[in-house]
Amino acid sequence: MAATRGETLGPRIGYLPLLIPVIRAHFSNALPPGVDTVWFEYKGLPLKWYVPIGVLFDLLCADPERPWNLIVHFRGYPSEILSPCEGEDSVKWSYMNSLKEATFIITGNSKSVMNMSHADQVALWESVMKGNLDGYKNISTRLKLGPFEDDVLVRTASVERQRQQNSDEPESPGSSKPCRVPVRLYVRNVQEDLEYIEDAVPVSDWENVSYINRPFETRKAEGRSYITLEHALQTLLPEFFSSKPPGSTDGSQHAGAMDAAADSSDATNSSSRSQEAEQALASPAEAGSAKRAKVKLVRVQGVELDMDIPFMWVADHLKNPEYYVHICVYVGTRKQ
Repeated sequence: MAATRGETLGPRIGYLPLLIPVIRAHFSNALPPGVDTVWFEYKGLPLKWYVPIGVLFDLLCADPERPWNLIVHFRGYPSEILSPCEGEDSVKWSYMNSLKEATFIITGNSKSVMNMSHADQVALWESVMKGNLDGYKNISTRLKLGPFEDDVLVRTASVERQRQQNSDEPESPGSSKPCRVPVRLYVRNVQEDLEYIEDAVPVSDWENVSYINRPFETRKAEGRSYITLEHALQTLLPEFFSSKPPGSTDGSQHAGAMDAAADSSDATNSSSRSQEAEQALASPAEAGSAKRAKVKLVRVQGVELDMDIPFMWVADHLKNPEYYVHICVYVGTRKQ
């Protein structure tokens, strides 16, 4: 069957499977008989369906490609690479699970999401699917998950526990509970000697991308300067910087298999994994590789941000509808 072309618009905060009804209608006269799961490919790489469209674009298009030329497959679903997807229901489940996990990170529990009425859950999901900002705000504000503090200083949970063990003094009046920002990092390896980022070799295997869930924890401190994006990244990815900033964590578990996010069973388990991730150290192999790496590019919502920008501004204004901040990081690594 000859290839057929078509164009459609996909929102940055949306998901590829949600475009399938439009795509099926466009290609209806050219589709083979029978039914199979639709999947998408970019330069030979099957695309993860639960990663937001904008994140996939920022991660895989070193040089922004417009329009973004994808291949749509109606047969031969690569189940050994992609987790199963049953259309909109799977995407909705993945979104709600991420929202529950983010809520747990921010508030310490998922009650505000778990206690949503069925009507509110439907309305929230419909607003995300249709890109209805007013409808989304009307429901999401009831969850009371933001905004984040503008003026905060890093104080990690491990440091706080140590302080409490060494002192019987109560919290000072000016202190507050920790503020935790849900962050998902996508670290892509590129050539170390790369002069122009647009010349990066295309990603041919998801093994070349590290997927990391690593909450960023801060605590309000009067009279102290705000946290910059650079400081936040040094804390979130200490293995890619020559030295750790004051108060940075020891590191978090590297979730090498990206499908773990889509396959998590419930919000409680997801939250437990996030807690465990905060306490785990990077493996020696990762640490050795990181020492040979250099950050070359950072993208959030399609923007290459100034590293001096306040991180809490990024968290408030550039987060996705499930309250995660998705950060794409290109690092130059030496060939082994």
